[in-house]
Amino acid sequence: MKRWFVSLIILIVLACGAFWALADKDMRRLVLNLPTDTNVLFWSTEQRDAVFRAMDRLPFLSKSRVIPAGDDPYPLPEGAPLELDTDVDAFMESQRAAALVIVQDGEIRLERYGLDFGPEGRWTSFSVAKSLTSTLVGAALKDGYIKSIEDKVSNYIPDLRGSAYDNVTIRQLLTMTSGVKWNEDYSDPQSDVALFNAHEPDPGVDATVSYMRQLEAEAPPGTKWVYKTGETNLIGVLVSSATGKHLSDYLSEKVWKPFGMEQDASWILGSTGHEISGCCIQASTRDFARLGLFFLGGGLADGKPVLPENWVEEATSHLVDTTREGYGYGYQWWALDDGAYMARGIFGQGIFIDPERQLVIASNGNWPQASGRQGGGQDEERLTFYRQVQSAIDRERAR
Repeated sequence: MKRWFVSLIILIVLACGAFWALADKDMRRLVLNLPTDTNVLFWSTEQRDAVFRAMDRLPFLSKSRVIPAGDDPYPLPEGAPLELDTDVDAFMESQRAAALVIVQDGEIRLERYGLDFGPEGRWTSFSVAKSLTSTLVGAALKDGYIKSIEDKVSNYIPDLRGSAYDNVTIRQLLTMTSGVKWNEDYSDPQSDVALFNAHEPDPGVDATVSYMRQLEAEAPPGTKWVYKTGETNLIGVLVSSATGKHLSDYLSEKVWKPFGMEQDASWILGSTGHEISGCCIQASTRDFARLGLFFLGGGLADGKPVLPENWVEEATSHLVDTTREGYGYGYQWWALDDGAYMARGIFGQGIFIDPERQLVIASNGNWPQASGRQGGGQDEERLTFYRQVQSAIDRERAR
C-alpha cells in the first residue's frame, strides 16, 4: 500500500476523531440518528429526537434563513413556584416533552426540560409558525403593503390566476375557508401535506404556488373550514410578494428584535427559497413564551403597535367553526370557549395564551405520533394540563 494513502487514511481517522471530540451532544446525537428521508412525518422517534433540536443544521435536507434577535432581551424574571395538583414530571414523560415554560403576570412560574434539551437550545415550531405568519399579514396591513384582507389572493400572487384560488380572499386563506380540496392526513404518504413540499415546481413558479394552483374547489369560498398547511405557505408567499422582504427579515424587523427575543432563530426554506411559512421556525422555548407575551400585550414591540388596532383580539377569536368540538379558528389561531387561544404544532409544539389570567404556556416535545389524538392521547392530556394551570392560578387569586 502506498505510503501517501496510509497517511491519508490516518489523517481522515484523526479528523473524524477530532470532530467527534469537539462536537456538542446535539451534533453527536444527530450524526448517530441522521434520517435519509426528507419527510419528517415518517422518521423514527429517535431520529425526531435528534433532528427537532437541529433542523437548521441539516443543509443537505433543508436550508434555513436566520431571524436575527436584538441586543436587549425582554426580561423573564423568576416568580413564585406554581402549586399544581398534578405530577409535572409524569406529565413531561407522558408528553415526551423537551421543554415546558409557564409565564404568569410576566414571571416564570415553572420551567422544566426533558429529552436532554435545555434553555440554550432551539426546537422546531412546526405549525406554531402559522400563527406568526398570520401576524405578518397584520403587520403588512398596518405598514400599507396589503390594502385589505378582503383583497383577492391572486392580486398578490399572479401565478394563482385561473386556479381555484382566483376568487379566494386573504381573509378566507387566514381562516382556512377557501373551499379548495385538501388532505392533511399525517399518516397517509399520499396526502397533500405529505407530498406538497417535495413537489417539482413549474419553471419560474414558487413550489407551493405550483402545487396549490393544481388543486380543485370542493365548496364555495368562505363556506367550509378545512385545515390546510399548504394555504399558510401561500400566505407566506403573499406577504413576501407584498412587502418585497423575506419573511425571516420581516419577522425580525417587526417582532424578534424590537420585542426582545433572546436568541437568533431560523426559518426553514422550501425548494424555491421561500420560508415554509406553515412550519418550522427554530427557536428557544423561552422565546416562544416571549411571543405569547407579545400577543398578551396586544402586539406592542418597544412600546409601538406592530399590528392594526384590535388585530390580536380579532385574529384569536372564534371566527369559524372547526371539525373539533370546543375549538374555533381565527386567523391561524385555535380559539377556546373561555377566551384563551393557542398556536399548535404537530408532535407537541404549542403556545397557550390566556388573557384573563395573564398566562402563557410554551411547550416543545416529540409525541409518538404527529397528532396527539392518535394513540396516546397527548393532545387532550395537554389541554387538561392547561386547565389545571388555570385552576391553580384561580386558587391563588381566591386566597
